[in-house]
Amino acid sequence: MYIYLYDDFLRQKKYDTVMKSIENRLTDFGIAGKIIRLQQFTNSGAIIEDEILKGATTVVIVGNDATFGRVLSHAAKSDIIFGFLPVGGNNTIAPVLGIPIGVEACDTLSRRRKIRLDVGWVNNRYFISQLHIPPHPIEVEYDEKFLVSSKNNKMELVVCNLQPFVWKDKGKHQYIIHPQDGKLEAFLRPMHKKGVWRDIYEDPSVFPFEEMVVSSKKPFVVEADGRVTKETKITIRLAKSRVAMIVGKERRF
Repeated sequence: MYIYLYDDFLRQKKYDTVMKSIENRLTDFGIAGKIIRLQQFTNSGAIIEDEILKGATTVVIVGNDATFGRVLSHAAKSDIIFGFLPVGGNNTIAPVLGIPIGVEACDTLSRRRKIRLDVGWVNNRYFISQLHIPPHPIEVEYDEKFLVSSKNNKMELVVCNLQPFVWKDKGKHQYIIHPQDGKLEAFLRPMHKKGVWRDIYEDPSVFPFEEMVVSSKKPFVVEADGRVTKETKITIRLAKSRVAMIVGKERRF
């Protein structure tokens, strides 16, 4: 049995045509199912566990990057197969998974090509796409071997799993991570010097790691899969569980 989790933004009239086409295509493939519309504070993990008890075998996330991260950060440990139907803008994860945007994604879903993906863990919660710490004076220790400190200057840290890291300063470079390699990748950008209009940062350095501890004397912002908190110390590592996901043959890893 298929369960479809619709993001609330899909209620907008501009999505009526594409959603109708998607639902018709799913019916043609014989994989239409129960539709659940998510609200801002919906506990998707609890919903999925309840639907598993009722016989659900596949949960399909319908929306964009934010929808994908929000659902899986709460449901990464659920023993079920996940699919993704990306709709609208803000979809950078779908191409990595080899899933077309819009109606054509139904074809990928129907073929049920399944793989298992790494999941990140930070301070007792999961993240599936990306974790971001905006520029701040932080100290980073990874794999209990290496220490990087910004002293009194700021550093920006991005930890990627599925969502690509895009560095826009020079040529808009995009780095795509392999979400099955048993490691997470951190992109670290120390501040080079303060500028008149904006601070100038060094080129990003890449650090593959299994466990990382980030700390600071002052609270810093942590953004992970749409959730924003303030912390003084976090531990980031791979979770023990992995997510079973339906992907396309054109995936980028």
